[in-house]
Amino acid sequence: MKYATFHDLHGAHVFITGGGSGIGASITEGFLAAGARVSFVQRSDASAFCDEMQEKHGNKPHYMPCDITDIERLKACMDEGSRHFGAITVLVNNAANDTRHKTLDYSVEDWDWNHAVNLRPHFFTTQHVVPGMREAGGGAIVNFSSASYGMGNAGYPAYVAAKAAILGLTRTHAREFGPDGIRINALVPGWVLTDRQKELWATEEGLREHLDKQCLKEHLVPQDIVDATLFLASKASRMMTAQALVVDGGVVFTG
Repeated sequence: MKYATFHDLHGAHVFITGGGSGIGASITEGFLAAGARVSFVQRSDASAFCDEMQEKHGNKPHYMPCDITDIERLKACMDEGSRHFGAITVLVNNAANDTRHKTLDYSVEDWDWNHAVNLRPHFFTTQHVVPGMREAGGGAIVNFSSASYGMGNAGYPAYVAAKAAILGLTRTHAREFGPDGIRINALVPGWVLTDRQKELWATEEGLREHLDKQCLKEHLVPQDIVDATLFLASKASRMMTAQALVVDGGVVFTG
């Protein structure tokens, strides 16, 4: 199957959080295939993935180990990526942790850690990347949210709260930095069947029930999210900002 290509992304420097595994790895590969230069952070070792991308695309991403709860380290990695590939003109805030939990069992420390992973980095990566984007004449930021907030899902309340907050953050930052030519949108994926989802939560009954909720009777795969991310990063969406693009097969309705 052939997919859309976005030629204006060729040569752009894209910085991705969590770009070495799961959906993030697919996004990294999507940008590499488009000819972009990609730097990314990942908590686990992604060296073998980078070698694989070099062999497959002739375009090796620059990987830096980082726990995104450490904001100073995260900023340092962004600076390192800029030294390697030039100014960051596309930022993808992808990294997240959707480990299940219950309200009555959750401590203050648990809550703070959850938001340090699922919300706080979106603010501080934007803060750090804006000056370079201004100098470059603009840029695009894609903040990953989740359809779980629109569905009102139980089972991970702190995560759902963070993913809802990302939409507010996206809209206020889009207003603040729009005059600088910086577009900021939220991408809202549905249930994408990554290896992690299949191993931990995708039961036969759960999959069947979720598919019943979708208008399109086919499960989402990472490529569905890659295409939407590239669209939001490219000039194909040049007058689109402060928006939430839902890719979930038709479960959550906006408007």
